[in-house]
Amino acid sequence: MTQLIDDPNDAPLYAMQPLQRFSDRATDYANHRPSYPAAAIAAILAGLSEPHRLVAADIGAGTGISSRLLADKGLQVWAVEPNAAMREAATFHPNVTFQAVAAEQTQLPNASVDLVTCFQAFHWFDPACLPEFHRILKPSGRLALVWNSRDRQDPFTQAYTQLVQQLSNHHPAESRMVSAQPLFSSPYFDAISQQEFLYQQSLDLAGLIGRAQSVSYMPKDEDTTQRLVQGLKDLCDRWADAQGRVCLVYTTQVFLATSGRVPG
Repeated sequence: MTQLIDDPNDAPLYAMQPLQRFSDRATDYANHRPSYPAAAIAAILAGLSEPHRLVAADIGAGTGISSRLLADKGLQVWAVEPNAAMREAATFHPNVTFQAVAAEQTQLPNASVDLVTCFQAFHWFDPACLPEFHRILKPSGRLALVWNSRDRQDPFTQAYTQLVQQLSNHHPAESRMVSAQPLFSSPYFDAISQQEFLYQQSLDLAGLIGRAQSVSYMPKDEDTTQRLVQGLKDLCDRWADAQGRVCLVYTTQVFLATSGRVPG
């Protein structure tokens, strides 16, 4: 879908070239993005069949961080990821098969999966993906939308967030990262619920730099990179523990929904 936008800040995130924007930072993404708490994975799977009987489609799988968490539980996972650099940076898992297709057209068969997940990705999708998710889910199958949201109540995490906001010129994704609203207005899903879990990511300076550089909207010009590195060094000088490590604190938000009857 192509949209004409008068003000870039009014553009939906899916209109901001989501298929290419991670190509030059796939290695940092694979090495330095946070994982997700075990309790969140347990909540996603709660009440479903035995994991080894389940098939999941992990949409916007990136480098497979979430796909491997599901596969470790015994699920067979279709990792849907259109970006070649992200797929190439993924670590192999025998239960994960990557698909080079988009969220809105997964090419998976009708009613072929028990679970659809979107970890840190749904905000980049056209809402037209929701009928596609409904199509590939089995009747009463489950959809899970998951985000790691930085905890602004934690002083270090807030300082890090302010630096990222400043150097990314307050990119609109910073304020719209949790974007579950299309799910609530979709006729394809019901029984929507929300849960939250605490998660912490311990990083040394190199890891913190890699974490910041994995952000798709962080400019990569020399001046911004120098300012970013210096700003992160300053944060570590102030906040690092005796081992030289800092801790980013997240609230992992999980939205669950059930695939309902076809509208109309």
